[in-house]
This record gives sequence, C-alpha cells and structure tokens, in this order.
Amino acid sequence: MKIVLIGAGKLAMNVGRALLGAGHDIVQVYSRTMESALRVAAVAGGAPTTDISSLSTNADVYIVALKDSVLADIIPLACRGRERKIFLHTAGSVPMDIFKGMALHYGVFYPMQTFSLEREADFSRIPFFIEGNDELTRNAATELASSLSEKVVMLSSEQRKHLHLAAVFASNFVNHCYTIASDILARQGVPFDVMLSLIDETAGKVHDMSPADAQTGPAVRYDENVMRSHGLMLRDNPLFKDIYDRMSLSIHKRSIKKK
Repeated sequence: MKIVLIGAGKLAMNVGRALLGAGHDIVQVYSRTMESALRVAAVAGGAPTTDISSLSTNADVYIVALKDSVLADIIPLACRGRERKIFLHTAGSVPMDIFKGMALHYGVFYPMQTFSLEREADFSRIPFFIEGNDELTRNAATELASSLSEKVVMLSSEQRKHLHLAAVFASNFVNHCYTIASDILARQGVPFDVMLSLIDETAGKVHDMSPADAQTGPAVRYDENVMRSHGLMLRDNPLFKDIYDRMSLSIHKRSIKKK
C-alpha cells in the first residue's frame, strides 16, 4: 500500500520503518519540524514535509501518529482535499469518530506497545487493535496490521479506552515504580541493574499464571513490622510513602478478595 505518515515521533518512526520492511511504500512523512520529518524519512522512506496542506493525494492510507492533544486541529487539515481516502489514527484513548464529517473512510490502527527512538520494535510480537467505520477501512487496517503482527484484534472505541487505561497501569505506572526503586538504590550507592533479574522473573510469571496468583510481598500477608520499617525509610519523601501505603493497601485488599 501507499502510505502517508502524519507525525514523526517515536511511534511514527517505528511503524514507518516496519511498514517499509513489510513491503509498503511510504510516500510522505509530515511533521511540524523538518528535522523530525527528515529523521523518520531517512529510515522509512518518503518525502519529508512540514506543510500539511501539501500532503500527497496519491496515497491509499493516511496514518495519523500524533499526540492526542493536536489531533482535533490537524485532522481537518489533513483530510481536506483527501476526503475519499482512508484515514487511521494510532491513539489508544481517542474515539474513531474524531474523523467523522471530515473523511468518508476512517478508523484506528493502534499497536499496544511503548516505543522509543533508540530501540527498534519487533512488531511481530506487538498486538494491533483496529477499528473501521466501513468494510473498506476495516479491510485496509487488517491488511496493514497483519503485514506487521501475528495478533490483530478488532476492538471498539469504548473497549480500546479501557485497554489504554489498563496499559497505563501495566506499563507507565510500573515503569514509574522502577524509577522510585532506582532513586532509593542510588541514595545507597547501589546500581539499579541488581533489580533486573527480579524484574524479569516478575514479568515472566504472568505468562504462566494470573497477576493475582503471582503477587507476593509483605502487603499480601500484611506484615506490619516490615511495612512500618519501610515507611520510616520513606519519611523524607511523603509522596513516595503515600504511594507505598496506598499500593500496599490495594494489594492487601485484592489478596483478601481473592481468597
């Protein structure tokens, strides 16, 4: 397929490179800055541009990979003159109907993963959640996603909102806990890499058992002596202590409910 990438961030970089590798033709890359457009075009192909009104009219699919806050401003400009083309956005929590009234064929192309510029994503292992307002769009989204991933799931906008919420807990919040752990260790001159084996084992367990069954630690058994000692060590950082207390309470309540 011929594709225009609207956006040049971490997701656009990774998905553009993967689409090119799967045999698709990246016609153009749009970004607010030429530096970003050039960076993505260098790995995904296509002509870089900073002029949204000059987007090619010869592509099959226009993938909008921008932060949520700018979608409402950019989408009308991107669709103008290309109303009969297929438009897909990549946002986890934005409804498909953000395109309504501006494009005839529209939907969602959402790879659920955390991306970075420094690490090339293996899309074969990343699930894609897609949606389309008509059969033409659903077929196009399915074809694109299936060319990259072994797992493609049709999901409604409402379901995807909850999926995105779950992903924030499973990824963003967990990574913040790693950051807190790193801060605690750094104060004692201990490198964070001592945690990697524990992190890998914890993540690996949920491939074989439910997260609730894999939960361990002092909060499960409500070991007050250990928890009180941890609280004293966090007394200089009330925010971290509050996170610790609330998380421990949530873990304990969930463990009681499980029984």
